[in-house]
Amino acid sequence: MTHDLNLMLVGLGAGLIGSLSGLGGGTILTPILTLFFHVPIEYAAGTSLMATIATSSGAAAAYIKDRLTNLKIGTSLEIATTSGAIAGAYLATLIYSHHMHQWMFLTFGVILLLSLIPSALNLDQQSLQMHAPDATTRFFQLEGSYYDHALQKEVRYVGVRWWLAEMIMLVAGLVSGLLGIGSGALKVLGMDWAMRLPIKVSTATSNFMIGVTAAAGVGAYWAAGYVQPALIAPTILGVMAGSIIGTKILNRLHGRKVRLVFLAVVFVLAIEMIGRSYGQF
Repeated sequence: MTHDLNLMLVGLGAGLIGSLSGLGGGTILTPILTLFFHVPIEYAAGTSLMATIATSSGAAAAYIKDRLTNLKIGTSLEIATTSGAIAGAYLATLIYSHHMHQWMFLTFGVILLLSLIPSALNLDQQSLQMHAPDATTRFFQLEGSYYDHALQKEVRYVGVRWWLAEMIMLVAGLVSGLLGIGSGALKVLGMDWAMRLPIKVSTATSNFMIGVTAAAGVGAYWAAGYVQPALIAPTILGVMAGSIIGTKILNRLHGRKVRLVFLAVVFVLAIEMIGRSYGQF
């Protein structure tokens, strides 16, 4: 009972942070389950993929209601993420079958660290200015608006450089399937940095996308036996609750605070995962 309660609390925190940052609960869960609960990384990854689907389900509806999620942008980028996720998941099962776990810890940590660079450089940039539409903007109609409660005004935005975001999303999907996460860090990067969308729109749209990406990759983990109901049941309950709470908070925070949450959490987990990898070489 105590073990299940701890998993629920961990899931609660992961869902809350995941929905606020756009990372998805899985990015938080995999390091915590491996580092503190000593769950083998392949089973933590399987659990995290399922939790990511739960985070997306819990957050997506609320963000769509608040007009933060841009469905056109999200669906146009999902082709790349789902393709990458399927390939990454099968690659992961191959790596685990050859007992190369240390490389997964190292890869996880390095990718998280690299994903911090663009967001750190743009920490004070609110991305609220209108950008000149390009060809992809007009073709895919990559524009929208939402009411920002923190700024108390309607914010209009235009997405640009869709082609660059699509390439980042292919990598994001590959990383998602490989590491068993929603890869929200790279999705936020693709929309925030490449497409120049407001951070809140990037975060909300990422939450919508991560569930689809995770669902594309979870089949390979299930077939390999890395999805364990005993771990998943209590964790998902917490993740769902945390993600719903996060949706109530996001639109009332300033973009800079959202980025700070994103940077702090990812940095700590990245260092922990890299440190764990050295212990296994």
